[in-house]
Amino acid sequence: MSLTLVWSYFSIFSPSFTSLRHDGKPVQCSGLDMQFDPSEPGFYDDPDLSYSIEKPITKWDEKRNQWFESHPSFKPGSENRIVMVTGSQSSPCKNPIGDHLLLRCFKNKVDYARIHGHDIFYSNSLLHPKMNSYWAKLPVVKAAMLAHPEAEWIWWVDSDAIFTDMEFKPPLHRYRQHNLVVHGWPNIIYEKQSWTALNAGVFLIRNCQWSMDLIDTWKSMGPVSPDYKKWGPIQRSIFKDKLFPESDDQTALIYLLYKHKELYYPKIYLEAEYYLQGYWIGVFGDFANVTERYLEMEREDDTLRRRHAEKVSERYGAFREERFLKGEFGGRGSRRRAFITHFTGCQPCSGDHNPSYDGDTCWNEMIRALNFADNQVMRVYGYVHSDLSKTSPLQPLPFDYPNEAW
Repeated sequence: MSLTLVWSYFSIFSPSFTSLRHDGKPVQCSGLDMQFDPSEPGFYDDPDLSYSIEKPITKWDEKRNQWFESHPSFKPGSENRIVMVTGSQSSPCKNPIGDHLLLRCFKNKVDYARIHGHDIFYSNSLLHPKMNSYWAKLPVVKAAMLAHPEAEWIWWVDSDAIFTDMEFKPPLHRYRQHNLVVHGWPNIIYEKQSWTALNAGVFLIRNCQWSMDLIDTWKSMGPVSPDYKKWGPIQRSIFKDKLFPESDDQTALIYLLYKHKELYYPKIYLEAEYYLQGYWIGVFGDFANVTERYLEMEREDDTLRRRHAEKVSERYGAFREERFLKGEFGGRGSRRRAFITHFTGCQPCSGDHNPSYDGDTCWNEMIRALNFADNQVMRVYGYVHSDLSKTSPLQPLPFDYPNEAW
């Protein structure tokens, strides 16, 4: 009886164990065992495994499953595990404010990833000398899939895409049967044949063999292919509004959906119910109005005004979603903030923005978007930007903000 009591005490107050490692030591359920890697050979020990975009990967699903079997602490929660990937050019920016904007855009992504428990990888180097510009993302995404077998999703986010709703989480349950999630519209692909039918600057791609095969096919229309020069004219013959004469990654993906609908459409989710990426021209003018709408929610319910630690921020975001935003689509006039605001065409590093944009509109609105997002982060630290056009100084918040008394 004494032994039973002692065992019961330790079962309640000590970390529990569910399985044994290959070396006989227990695996803790309470966290990831990041100090253990079995000595038995795995796929990383295969000299023929290549991270290069030029060499295909085979049997990736089997390889990932074997990795999980030998690293059991990573199994719990793996179906929703995300690694965010982003990047920029390797050289200093020509635009005087460019490096500052890229730094702040990266901070924005780090803030979002930290709040929601995602790992993040930033690349500022070309992984293949020919795969530059918009094609540079594919080698990085493939390398990230190989480097992170524990992650179910790789989330590519362009450097000029800014999280402007730090609470919102992609509804991964909606994508259970899909392997690629990208903002877009089927009717614009199949009826209007437009190269803007989707935006490839932000996407979630499942870490699986289907995705490895997609990347291998996708890059065959890129600069690494000996047939690269022929693909631009082919794409423009179908998507007549395409601006660039050379083949680009976005039109290449639309081409695959258009030409091979039966193969790709069932596994690619074209998301249009919220701004997985929202074109900034349609978003930036609503920052003041949407801020007031969110403050109204907080005046109405004291749960949202309650001070809390950053680590439990998801609880309050989920409460707002259920109480005020359930069923609300994003878009102009919506109560919901744009999830990601994409400054397409602004080119913050080179400064060679779309000539249809006036003066410094791009840089000024990027600063406002960054401060709009930063207010949602700094709120937990007790401060906000009182003027979205000014990054510093911040204003301390009174207790119970924004109650009507303030």
